[in-house]
Amino acid sequence: MLDERTEAVAAAPGKDRRRTELARFLKACRARVTPEAVGLPPGLRRRTPGLRREEVAQLAGVGVTWYTWLEQGRPINASEQVLEAVARTLRLDGTERDHLFRLAGFSPQRLADTACPILDPVNQVIIDQLDPLPAAICNGRYDLLRFNGAYDALFPGATRPRSPDGRRNSMWCAFTVPDCCNPFLNRDEELPRMVGVLRGAYGRHVGEPVWEEYIRDLAAASPEFRELWARQEVAPPRTSLKVFRHAAVGEMRFQASYLTIPAAPEVYLVVYTPEGPRDRERIEWLAANPGTPPADHRHDC
Repeated sequence: MLDERTEAVAAAPGKDRRRTELARFLKACRARVTPEAVGLPPGLRRRTPGLRREEVAQLAGVGVTWYTWLEQGRPINASEQVLEAVARTLRLDGTERDHLFRLAGFSPQRLADTACPILDPVNQVIIDQLDPLPAAICNGRYDLLRFNGAYDALFPGATRPRSPDGRRNSMWCAFTVPDCCNPFLNRDEELPRMVGVLRGAYGRHVGEPVWEEYIRDLAAASPEFRELWARQEVAPPRTSLKVFRHAAVGEMRFQASYLTIPAAPEVYLVVYTPEGPRDRERIEWLAANPGTPPADHRHDC
């Protein structure tokens, strides 16, 4: 369960929630930058890792009080030029910089929620033609909007969920399906990246009830997700190695590629390409035998 402070923050109005997220993000980024990385002496008696607030203010060319208020989430205005200086000082990459700007209120025109976008029927035809390559269409919360037979065979925990609310969601599957039945193998590399991508998407929807409920529910269901979410790390969607297992065929390795769909903002197509001949043979067999159970045992609950 989330603590009372986290629940109170989640219930805050959109602007207050955005300022709170901005404060947490700045603190986390400041803690990751060492004095040596920006040409400062390490000094003595540092109670916390990273830079001090006054050091960030000095390097960014802003007042100490102003930066302190910004990091405390107070309702102050920040110009794009000042935010650029802060981003450079904190060594933010492009994705982290965009996240900072969105939290500060410089996000592009807000888009309608994409939980149930209107998708052209041809999209299903396209992903069906990709079979036996697993393919799915998802939104920023990892909800599965469309998927083909190979994807269904590989991820029954996501496409045929057992949760009471019937979530078809790959993130929910990754964090809540028991280890004995969970298809994700390279969890240490993949799960932090997935959460970082989710954090970047969340920056465009801070304060929106459907997003806040999703984060709150997943954090309550998975201590591992809650820990990763608290890191405030942001990552861009990019091609990555995915390692999965299935009881019928064993381990399979794929390269995951992500393609945007211009007609449906914040929706993307993900395609898994087998890394080698053995991986291709196994997914072809699995796609040709769709009724194969993902595990060699059953759970009573």
